[in-house]
Amino acid sequence: MNTLQPADYLVFLLYFIGVSIYGYYVYRKKAIVGKEAKDFFLAEGSLTWWAIGASLIASNISAEHFIGMSGSGFALGLAISSYEWMAAATLILVAVFILPIYLKNKIYTMPQFLATRYSDKVSTVMAVFWLLVYVFVNLTSIIYLGALAISSISGISFTVGIIGLTVFSIIVTLGGMKVIGYTDVVQVVVLIVGGLITAYLGLSLLSEQFGYGGN
Repeated sequence: MNTLQPADYLVFLLYFIGVSIYGYYVYRKKAIVGKEAKDFFLAEGSLTWWAIGASLIASNISAEHFIGMSGSGFALGLAISSYEWMAAATLILVAVFILPIYLKNKIYTMPQFLATRYSDKVSTVMAVFWLLVYVFVNLTSIIYLGALAISSISGISFTVGIIGLTVFSIIVTLGGMKVIGYTDVVQVVVLIVGGLITAYLGLSLLSEQFGYGGN
């Protein structure tokens, strides 16, 4: 089994340190005294369209995709990709037909919509429900899978991997959506470049073994 080399550890370390420092720098530089919760979650309306798009991609892709969906793709085939194709079509419909209504009425979250449409009780129930789902289901599974991947390909223990990923996540999200938006641009560039390189290497190896030029 292949293991990580010292150069690999150095790349990971520099990447984590670089993104963490950049996120903390943006947090300190962009910090506003007395800013409201709306500014925290909406980045004070300062993000450009490409930064918002990058944040959507980077926030959507996580360990559940790299490990869970990749494994499902290997076992079931390309049919698993319909999961993301469906999400892409849904996002287009939401952006064209639903989002303009939200913006027109200055609605920024689903709980806010439910509070406006129904009552504060309904809004609170949904907010608490999804908070619990994200804390005890989404975040735990993502951190677990990430730490599992790190411990599988390196000598780092599973516990240290969980602690490291948790601390790293906290650092890069301290300043709210403005920090997340800026750091997600870096994440997307790394994801796209790394994905293209991985796809090229994978197809090259596949061609050597099973292509027309192979034995």
